Amino acid sequence: MTISLKSALLRTSAVVSAAAFAATTVAADEITYVSGATGAAIENFAALVAPWEEATGHTVTIVPMPSSTTDQFGQYRLWLAAGNGDIDMYQTDVIWAPQLADHFVDMSEVAGELMTTHFPSIVESQTVDGRLVALPIFTDAPALYYRTDLLEKHGYDAPPSTWEELTEMAQAIQDAERAEGNNDLWGFVWQGNSYEGLTCDALEWVKSSGGGQIIEPDGTISINNPNAIAALELAATWPGTISPEGVLAYQEEEARGVWQTGNAVFMRNWPYAYGLGNGDDSAVKGLFAVTTLPTGQGHDTSAATLGGWNVAVSKYSDSQEAAISLAMYLAGPEAQKQRAINESNLPTIMSLYDDADIAAAQPIIPQWKDVFLQAVPRPSAPTRQDYNEVSTLFFTAVHSVISGEESAADALADLEVDLEDLLDK
Repeated sequence: MTISLKSALLRTSAVVSAAAFAATTVAADEITYVSGATGAAIENFAALVAPWEEATGHTVTIVPMPSSTTDQFGQYRLWLAAGNGDIDMYQTDVIWAPQLADHFVDMSEVAGELMTTHFPSIVESQTVDGRLVALPIFTDAPALYYRTDLLEKHGYDAPPSTWEELTEMAQAIQDAERAEGNNDLWGFVWQGNSYEGLTCDALEWVKSSGGGQIIEPDGTISINNPNAIAALELAATWPGTISPEGVLAYQEEEARGVWQTGNAVFMRNWPYAYGLGNGDDSAVKGLFAVTTLPTGQGHDTSAATLGGWNVAVSKYSDSQEAAISLAMYLAGPEAQKQRAINESNLPTIMSLYDDADIAAAQPIIPQWKDVFLQAVPRPSAPTRQDYNEVSTLFFTAVHSVISGEESAADALADLEVDLEDLLDK
């Protein structure tokens, strides 16, 4: 039996620290938390939740998942459709709320005051039909990582501003370095596998080239247009030239592996790779910087796919109050600050971008606000329950183009028909 978590939280004035939960329960629960976290996040999780465990007497067991968000989502749907009570909490992608909302507890009342400290757009993304089905724990927007030492060595005083410039610069530096015997160096690594990550990469190419957002907020299918075709045609030239052929199977960690061993000039990746890249075991420590992703030639707006992760409590859990307590802690300033310092995760709490400790430990985080301002959402809102199928159709079509199996014009024409068939219900 538990005491009302709501009444306990009302006494905390929305400052949600581990100590705030010390008297919320009289019985200890073991919370099973499923997460697809990568990199140092799994290793750091025990330290992250230790203050909450000590304050409440509860324990947390993390269940790791494949790094592919497509695989994660498929497993989540299977568990939730079966009403699986073994999992108490799910770490969820920003795009999943409309698709999984029916399976999660509404936390709008208990978390209302805390949510006023978060970016409103992110809270809105986790609110479905007035129900707050997940609490934001960090946000994400990718950037272009570049080797400052190599750009300087080869006479470049700034990173590329367009995808065309990136292509030319990456090729020139790669050729020059290989001529000097650096045969393992590639110009550009990114996420080319046929999965959700490719939807993110390709949306950035298309949107920044004036090709729209695949499906617009009003539901219009916009992907089959000349600018989108041109963007994919350029990307299709990268594998085997400035990118290894293996990039067609890369996800985030494969790209980071090449980058962090010093074998790439440019990389497209998320903020988590920044802290790891400056680790003591990194060959590129102190040798790189980040900037906004390039635009298409003749266009002036960059695009960074809005990412981010949240925590949701399963309505099938027998430990809902303890799980809500953990969700509130993870979404609060203490845990978000720790994640920002230790993992370079971008907070969803606005005031933390002005936090002196975060700025000292991770100077890049205040600078990442410029990247975040260019964030573009994936079309999960207009497609709702169909988003996963929409994304699968999109990244499958894109992969057929970048792998040379199909022309961009043919692939996008077919994709338009497939999307019309899917959404015309």
